[in-house]
Amino acid sequence: MATTGDFRNGMVLRQEGAIFSVVEFLHVKPGKGGAFVRTKLKNVRTGAVVDKTYRAGEKIDEIRLERRPMDYIYNDGSSYYFMDSTTFEQKPVQEEHLKDMLPFLKEGTRVTILYADEEVVGIELPTFCDLVVRETDPGVKGDTASGGSKPATLETAAVISVPLFVNQGDLVRVDTRTGEYVERVAKGDGAG
Repeated sequence: MATTGDFRNGMVLRQEGAIFSVVEFLHVKPGKGGAFVRTKLKNVRTGAVVDKTYRAGEKIDEIRLERRPMDYIYNDGSSYYFMDSTTFEQKPVQEEHLKDMLPFLKEGTRVTILYADEEVVGIELPTFCDLVVRETDPGVKGDTASGGSKPATLETAAVISVPLFVNQGDLVRVDTRTGEYVERVAKGDGAG
């Protein structure tokens, strides 16, 4: 058992039979009365965020997370399937766990799946991914890295802003945390 003094962002705990992740917390020491901790907790199953106040030092039921590396293999429209490369076990994951990641998820991507009591509570993408530019306006001779940007549609259908010199068919590196262009990894043949 942990206490409110152990709170940290991302911590997973069980509260009233549900599993929550700590989004943010604040220790408050008022002039009168006892200290307390104000928190924002995100329900892992529903995604709902609730405010909860704890007395300072109150015991909480912390859940230890297990991290398993898995490869994304396919989706069937409602679930996305990941495979453990050592046991070949396939695990379906519902789309609501992947909302922010879908623009950067392509077949073969190695991710880390977070489990709490054998239930998927989150997925971590690699920090950077390399994706092919499927569609963008053609670059013009003289365009430079500091000369502005244009929209580009990637192979996963994500639309990002890229420098003017990036062309259709180029391989670009994207920061999955921000969705921003990092660099051109390889020039494409322009055929896309």
